[in-house]
Amino acid sequence: MKRIGVFALQGAFIEHIAMLERLGVDAVPIRLPRELEGVEGVVIPGGESTTIGKLMAQYELAPALKKRIAEGLPVLGTCAGMILLAKEVTDLNGYSLAVLDIAVRRNAFGRQVDSFETDLPIPVLGDSPFHAVFIRAPWIERVGKGVEILASLPDGRPVAARSGNIVVAAFHPELTTDSRFHRYFLKIVDEQCRKSSPTT
Repeated sequence: MKRIGVFALQGAFIEHIAMLERLGVDAVPIRLPRELEGVEGVVIPGGESTTIGKLMAQYELAPALKKRIAEGLPVLGTCAGMILLAKEVTDLNGYSLAVLDIAVRRNAFGRQVDSFETDLPIPVLGDSPFHAVFIRAPWIERVGKGVEILASLPDGRPVAARSGNIVVAAFHPELTTDSRFHRYFLKIVDEQCRKSSPTT
């Protein structure tokens, strides 16, 4: 059984854990560096990016996580999680892991009342559109070399991307009944596990 850690500092971590458990995964909350040991992937959920970033620094989670990501640990960042993984962030008053070569604008669509839902084509998930929930969401303003855009809004603004073992989305896949985005992440976990397994 896969063991996936979900950052449980603040935000929608309970919904991510529930989605992963429905997929047969051992999903465990992460609050301290030692709890990263033994996990095969990590999810950084949506929430308040400034608060999550400050708590990551306070609990000294950031150095341990950055080291694991550099070693190939798969990580999924949704909404605030995307912000915290990005190298460049507009108006961020807190800590960023800065491991993914993208530029992100916080609260890009406006305030809470400007939150919205839309059916979004995401080719890596198949032909059927994904019902995406955007809540005070960011968007991606720039992608660096080696970063693949997974989804864009009709006006062309990117809202999901991948680079190697890092996947991000501006929306909240955990707030739907559609498990395809999480299953896509778990495939990346499988890929990394195969790469790290010794050959005989």
